[in-house]
Parts: sequence; structure tokens; C-alpha cells
Amino acid sequence: MPIKQQIAQRYPALASRDFVIFWVGQFISLIGTWMQNTTQPYLAYRISGQPFDLGLIGFASALPTLLLALPGGVLVERLDKRKTVIALQIVMMFQALTLAFLALTGVIQIWHIVLLAFLLGTATAMEITARQAMLIELVGKGSLPNAIALQATIFNAARVIGPSLVAPFLIFLQGNGEGWAFLANGISYLFIIISLLFVRTPFKTARASSEHNLWAEFREGQAYIRQTRSVAMIILMASLLGWFGFPLLQQIPVIARDVLAQVGDTEAIRAARNSALYTAQGIGALIAAFTLASFNIKRKGWMLTAGQFVFSVGLIILSATRNTPMALALILLIGWGTVTMLSTMNMLIQLEVPDILRGRVFSTYLWALQGVAPFGSLFVGWMAQNWGVPTAAFVSGVICLVAIGAIQLSNPEIRTRVI
Repeated sequence: MPIKQQIAQRYPALASRDFVIFWVGQFISLIGTWMQNTTQPYLAYRISGQPFDLGLIGFASALPTLLLALPGGVLVERLDKRKTVIALQIVMMFQALTLAFLALTGVIQIWHIVLLAFLLGTATAMEITARQAMLIELVGKGSLPNAIALQATIFNAARVIGPSLVAPFLIFLQGNGEGWAFLANGISYLFIIISLLFVRTPFKTARASSEHNLWAEFREGQAYIRQTRSVAMIILMASLLGWFGFPLLQQIPVIARDVLAQVGDTEAIRAARNSALYTAQGIGALIAAFTLASFNIKRKGWMLTAGQFVFSVGLIILSATRNTPMALALILLIGWGTVTMLSTMNMLIQLEVPDILRGRVFSTYLWALQGVAPFGSLFVGWMAQNWGVPTAAFVSGVICLVAIGAIQLSNPEIRTRVI
């Protein structure tokens, strides 16, 4: 069998010329995104030295999702999704270039980072829903699970490449290396914007009629969720993770600089350790994404359960370690669990929901996952500030393990879900 045909069989989404163009452009852009995601909290903690400020930045970046995700899901169904993604990517590029200018000129302060995080969060709240709803228009429903998994693969490959590229900026350009990393991210947005200009949407779905009442459409989506227990429980689990679990990962710079501190540490050593932790998280995430993309695992419910268990237990054990190699291994496992959970929940929802409701239901899932995150970021930031990051990690891990375990035990149909 020809290699091209073998690839098409294992990765059916790559048979779509439009998906491939978008996929490559997005990959380059995501490398820049992860350079910024690694650099921004490091810069913020270097400026203030306050763990709570990292939680505050997380609050600012996630707050727009709380406010906009639900109405955004209804609105996206009325818009051309490709054009919407292009417009929002331009806004995100402007945010990165502004951050670069402030850092390179040496005037950047915490309030600048918080304000720009809010701007990026506002664009992201709409862009994620539009981009996820656009996927089916590129590849069709049959190849959608593979498209989601391939997207997760490049997202997490970028999580490995981006942080590793940051280390030279921070080590050899001390003082303004962060600014150059932000600039690289700003330039990287051009690749996804240009790729989308050449993309067609051969499986384009009909837009919702503007004659319908927005509130009525929103209620229709919520009624579907209430009537579909498996979807409702996945959304509930997403909200628990968004509040108690994922905000802990915003404290990686504190782990790198303080929790794993050794006598004789220099700024270069701290920067390298910070990048190594983010890279380890990315490697674990990449392994998970590649596994889901390469193997058509039917029992996705069991994969979701495994990811949740590894993530929660990983946080609990991380709270007790002060050894860098051990911390790297645990962060790798946490990265694997994170992506296994997120990708599987995404697939289960997208495949369960009818096309006409996809934007509305996915926006509710996004709201549950990221809309509650502002309060989770403040809660975890407060714990880290007052009790220390190890205690915060232990509390977060135990809450996730107990709460999600209770949902899984009371809803066995989630674990046995086969798609």
C-alpha cells in the first residue's frame, strides 16, 4: 500500500487539503504562543515576586470566557467561522506585539500584563469556539475525531518546542529576552492568518438564522445539555478541573524559582529550570495527543478516567517533592493527564452533539472549563501566597480526585462510552 494511502487511513483528516494548510499555519503560530505562555508568568514573577500576581493574571485572562463564552456560542453560529477566526487572530497578534513593545522598552509593569491578558482572553473566548466549530467544515464529521486529535498533537508539540526556544532568550538576552520572545509570538500569528486566507470550507454548515431570538437559541442549547446526562456530567467535570486543577499549573514559575531552589542558583539556572518544567509538561501532553491521533481508541470514556486519575494523583505527589528530576517526571505525567482529559472530553462532546447545536453546547463546555477559571486562579493564587505552592498542589489534587471520582462512580456510562 502506498505511504500516502497508509497515512490517509491512519490520519484521515490529513486527506483534506484545507485542513493541512490550516494545521501547518496553526502549528507555527502555536510555537510562538507557547513561547509567550512560558515567558509571561516568568516575567511577572521576576517583576513582583508574588505568587498571587500569577493568579491575578490568570484571573484576567480567563474572566472574558466567563462573560462571553455562552453568548459567543450563539453568535458564532450566525457568523462565517473562518472569517471570525482570522479577525480574532489579528487582535491576538496586536496583543503580543504590544506586550513586546512594553517589555523591550523596559516600561512594562504588572498592570500592563494583567490588562493585556484580559485583551487576549477576550479574543480567545470567541476564537476557540469559532475554531472548534470550523473544524467540521474543513474535514467533515467522519474525520472530525482525527482532526481534533491532530490539533491537540501540534498544540502539544508546540508546548515542547516553544518553552525550549524561550531558554536561549532568557539566558543570553537577560533584561529584555522576554520582549524578544513576545515579538517572535507576534510575528508567528502571520502564519495562521495567511493560511486561513487560502483555506476553503467544503463541509460548511448552514448558519443559524438571524430571524431567531438569541435567547431562545441559547435556551435550546441549555435544554439539550440538561436532557443529555453524559454531556452534562462532562461539563460538570470540566468546571471542577477549571476551578481547582488547571490554575495550579500557573504556579510553575514559583516551583522553578522557590520550591526547587538550590544553594548557588543563578538567574540563568532558574530560567533553565523554568523552561525545563514547561518542556516536560509539553512532552507529556505531546505523548497523549500523539497516542489519541495515531490510534483509534474506541473506549474514550476509559481514557478520560485514566487522564483524570493521573492528573489528580500527579498533583498530590508533586506537593511532596523538592527534587528537580522527580518534579520533571511528575509534571510530564500531569501534562499527559491534562491533554488526555481535554482531548477526550472535546471528542465526546463534539461527536455526541448535533451539528446545529455544536457551537452552543461547546461554548457551554468552554465556559465550564475556562469561565470558572478566574475564580480558580484567585483561589489557587491565594493558597500559594498564604500556604505555599506545595500545600496548594495537595489541596487541588485531593479535591479533583474526590469530586471527579464521585461523578465517575455515580455515572458509569461515562467510563463505558464507546465512539
